Amino acid sequence: MKRILLFLATNLAVMLVLGIASSVLGLNRYLDAQGLHLGTLLLFSLFMGFTGAIISLLMSKPMAKWSTGAQVINGSTDPMHRWLEGTVARFAEKAGIDMPEVAVYDGEPNAFATGAFRNSALVAVSTGLLQSMNREEVEAVIGHEIAHVANGDMVTMTLIQGVLNTFVVFISRVVGYVVDRVILKNDKDAPGLGYMATTVVMDLLLGVLASVIVAWFSRQREFRADAGAAQLMGDRRPMMHALARLGGIAPGELPRSMAAMGISGHPSGLMALFSSHPPIEERIRALQDARA
Repeated sequence: MKRILLFLATNLAVMLVLGIASSVLGLNRYLDAQGLHLGTLLLFSLFMGFTGAIISLLMSKPMAKWSTGAQVINGSTDPMHRWLEGTVARFAEKAGIDMPEVAVYDGEPNAFATGAFRNSALVAVSTGLLQSMNREEVEAVIGHEIAHVANGDMVTMTLIQGVLNTFVVFISRVVGYVVDRVILKNDKDAPGLGYMATTVVMDLLLGVLASVIVAWFSRQREFRADAGAAQLMGDRRPMMHALARLGGIAPGELPRSMAAMGISGHPSGLMALFSSHPPIEERIRALQDARA
């Protein structure tokens, strides 16, 4: 879950900065007394949507290291670190990708993979994961993360986020124009307060809807990564055991700002729509139902 939340948070921050910069520099000149220029607005929306997503992708590795305190262990002489690095190297070779950076960070049981490119990724595991699982289960988790990298999930998510960002920017400004010029009858050259207020509200509402769509896609990626881990190990049982172990772990108290990142959370109702991971039971069932 850390991988997805870091991506979304960075993307949101970049979008906000780009929006403010474009207003200050006067780059968003798609609205004047003659009306809304849809072609110009579409180009502006594409720029805003994909620039934010791409920058957040390029920042994903350093942001992940900074936010989790992950320490890269490649070349370490510690026996546990050497085993982790060897496991990642074995799975990376089998998956057909270059050796990722391997990192360990202090925290509750969790793991993530990130990076802008398949051949320069980062795979990180927490000390809590290493302490709560046996080696076969840790291998399954590593296989899951390597599968994410091999599947190009971060790049695919960037494209989806970019498309959704584009629609959010475009639609919110069209609605803002209708409210400002048609409903509130603003006939000035510059957009009025109605336009500004409406675009902010629509950005928020459509941004929530976009987050639901991204979360749904992320849940589908988790099923595929579970299957990828089973394939890399040549057996579904270790991944099933690792998932069962995660489902039974009671996490320690987390700061409120980090609570949503807990791997063993069980969101229900509307909050389940925003979950980046499916319920553990569904993931185990999918592996059980998969062909041998």
